[in-house]
Amino acid sequence: MKKRIVLFASGNGTNAQNIINYFQNSNQAEVVCVLSNNKNAKVLQRSLALNVMAFSFTKTEMLSPQGLLSVLKQHNPDLIVLAGFLLKFPEIIIDAYPNKVINIHPALLPKYGGKGMYGQHVHKAVVANKETQSGITIHYVNNQYDQGGVIFQKKTRILPQDTPQDVANKVQLLEHQWLPKVIEDILTKAALR
Repeated sequence: MKKRIVLFASGNGTNAQNIINYFQNSNQAEVVCVLSNNKNAKVLQRSLALNVMAFSFTKTEMLSPQGLLSVLKQHNPDLIVLAGFLLKFPEIIIDAYPNKVINIHPALLPKYGGKGMYGQHVHKAVVANKETQSGITIHYVNNQYDQGGVIFQKKTRILPQDTPQDVANKVQLLEHQWLPKVIEDILTKAALR
């Protein structure tokens, strides 16, 4: 039986689309549902175009997440992946799915993590601080922003002339290359090659 993945995303959805595509012909796992806190998020359209159920929810539903929890129970996920999800994840869901909720962060945690550190905010800070490298961190989600146990990190070199958008492009390449493989690894417990 295939492992079941539920994705949470807030925006454009390139990571979600990449994950859906990666598992579309897999015998190991499949994306069964995409959830977004933004009813206008492009991720919803991308998911539906790939024949994956997609739903949005309101901030009120997020603050009282029993409804979200019942949706998750219907889809019975083996893994919940936050792929560009910008809100603090509800503790009630983390508690209901211990060690089954992961996030991807566009920096090398513990650097550039915490509340308000997402997307271009991270990349601008990396450039402003003249970092020579950045990257991705895939980690378990707990009740603190970006403080769950690290599963995987991958670095990319930052050049002195790189703009925040250059850094974003380099980091996104790593996200697309590694996030599906790490998800597969978690679900199959196979070693990364």
